[in-house]
Amino acid sequence: MILLSDFSWKEFLLGNEEWSFLGDVILRTAVMFLMIILSLKILGKRGVKQLSIFELVVIIGFGSAAGDPMIYKDVGIIPSIISFLVIITVYRILTHFVGKYKKFETFVEGRPLCLIREGAFAENFLEEALGVQELLSELRLKGVSQLGQVQTALEEISGEISVFFYPDEEVKYGLPIMPEELAHPLTDIETAGHYSCSNCGHTEYKFNGPAGKCTTCKEDEWISSTDRRRIS
Repeated sequence: MILLSDFSWKEFLLGNEEWSFLGDVILRTAVMFLMIILSLKILGKRGVKQLSIFELVVIIGFGSAAGDPMIYKDVGIIPSIISFLVIITVYRILTHFVGKYKKFETFVEGRPLCLIREGAFAENFLEEALGVQELLSELRLKGVSQLGQVQTALEEISGEISVFFYPDEEVKYGLPIMPEELAHPLTDIETAGHYSCSNCGHTEYKFNGPAGKCTTCKEDEWISSTDRRRIS
């Protein structure tokens, strides 16, 4: 049990350092901050905007190299600067190979992933077991209310989602993606019409009776489809 008599404001605020070290902290932080800015300037805008896995590792490396010298007296500035130079050099070498060899680029940065194709979830998206609810949220933010409005949706290597829409006159029946419409899937059809598989978005016309299994993913839960258009 820690006694109040053992409490020290100096140790609480400064640890094992002296008050005079605060001047060093200010100078070290300013130097390392400028080093980060300079390094990102050397790498170019590509290293800041895309933040693929490749760029994210670089940013984390900069943070690790810069953090300790800012606040720890026993960590010198020069080793950290050398770390920055090594990171920049390795980044330059890798970007050279990325630009020269397509397979290496794909290995390092990945490739766009097709999420939706012709109004239904793409097969490779379902195999990846990614977050369906997160995707539906992204689509709603882009004004999508049902999958039949979407011709193609891609997850770019930056993590952003690109959506390409059908013209209004070509919008198809599709899986509605509003939360309240997804809440009550059916296994029996009471009213004939278009229904969409709640798992993969495959849409077909069904008659009264047992809904049956989806011909695409073999699931047996269905949602009443809609062909409503996007509201601009």
